[in-house]
Amino acid sequence: MTNNLFEPLQSGFRQLHSTETALVKVTNDLLIASDSGSLSILILLDLSAAFDTVDHNILLSRLETVFGVSDTALKWFKSYLTDRCHFVSLNGYRSEIGLVKSGVPQGSILGPLLFSIYMFPLGQLLRSHGLSFHFYADDTQIYIHTKPDTDVAVSILSNCISDIKIWMTQNFLHLNCDKTEVMLIGTPHQLRKASPVTLSVDGSVLELQSKLKNLGVIFDSGLTFDPHVQHTVKTSFFHLRNIARLRPMLSLTVAEKLINIFVFSRIDYCNALLPGVSKSTLNKLQYVQNSAARILTRSSASVHITPILESLHWLPVKFRVDFKILMLTYKALHGLAPQYLSELLSPYSPPRNLRSSNSALLTVPQARLHCMGDRAFSCYAPKLWNSLPKDIRESPSLNSFKSRLKTLLFRKAFT
Repeated sequence: MTNNLFEPLQSGFRQLHSTETALVKVTNDLLIASDSGSLSILILLDLSAAFDTVDHNILLSRLETVFGVSDTALKWFKSYLTDRCHFVSLNGYRSEIGLVKSGVPQGSILGPLLFSIYMFPLGQLLRSHGLSFHFYADDTQIYIHTKPDTDVAVSILSNCISDIKIWMTQNFLHLNCDKTEVMLIGTPHQLRKASPVTLSVDGSVLELQSKLKNLGVIFDSGLTFDPHVQHTVKTSFFHLRNIARLRPMLSLTVAEKLINIFVFSRIDYCNALLPGVSKSTLNKLQYVQNSAARILTRSSASVHITPILESLHWLPVKFRVDFKILMLTYKALHGLAPQYLSELLSPYSPPRNLRSSNSALLTVPQARLHCMGDRAFSCYAPKLWNSLPKDIRESPSLNSFKSRLKTLLFRKAFT
């Protein structure tokens, strides 16, 4: 990590990285491309039992030749990986002991790190084809931007997929064609003008999806996130109904913990992707929060919800989204977020020395489409950041920024 040997676009099992930061980066690229008039073809590759098929000899060779591990350190890794055994025990019966000839120890600290090292050349392969990509452990997203005539992009992707298949075969990895998905992303106008997209893996044609699940978030062709919100609302209400049945037997503290675990964990998950979505979409999530507040406080539907939310110190959904975006922005500006997010933000440099020169402002890129470019992290975050009071932007620590930001948003929400 110190020597920057890690794949910069690998977000799995890395400090300061998460599924949310990965999806913010990918979604930003897709929105910006659409804003500039380009379609995007997104492919989600699925590997079968990826952690279990890592070849020890290839991994040790990669540690030595690519990452410079040698002598005692290399012998230690060899000792760690080899001569492992396993067996199955069930109801007092035990299978024969077998030698583990491949795979990295799952559940160990080193397992994810060694897997990322094993997958390192795949990033170089994708770059050689000029494709954009992002990894989260063994989840691989590949995307390319193209004009409505998609023939050239399809040709590049087909060649790349063939090379990926060869590389995976050489490295004892298996690409699961049945679970590999492809989607065309753009505005409704761009999608209508697009030429047909036909991609195949091992002779199996990949059918274009209208929606797909990407690291727990449902993507749709227009990046409206309506299907994702609908699914979140449905799942949240399932848990709320169960909590409501138990509520008479629960204390306020226990009931609130259950709501946080089963409801807020869902409506807050990856909500950094939701800036600029339709008001009706956010209202659906707000209805979930309102229902949770009524169940928790045992209030009737006739009681106005705003005082209840204020008494619980719950920020409404729209402000929760802005809070997440601003937290990511602060982290990105202070080295507490992945480099790929920091690169999406640029400090504002006025053409001449002005009072605003030292105000910790950000440059706001110009976008064409309110429904696309304005929603991208690289556009939305600077606008939101610049609207903050100077003393909040210049907070000396993450904790102080978080405290001041919550106070500000709470005041805006309930005054």
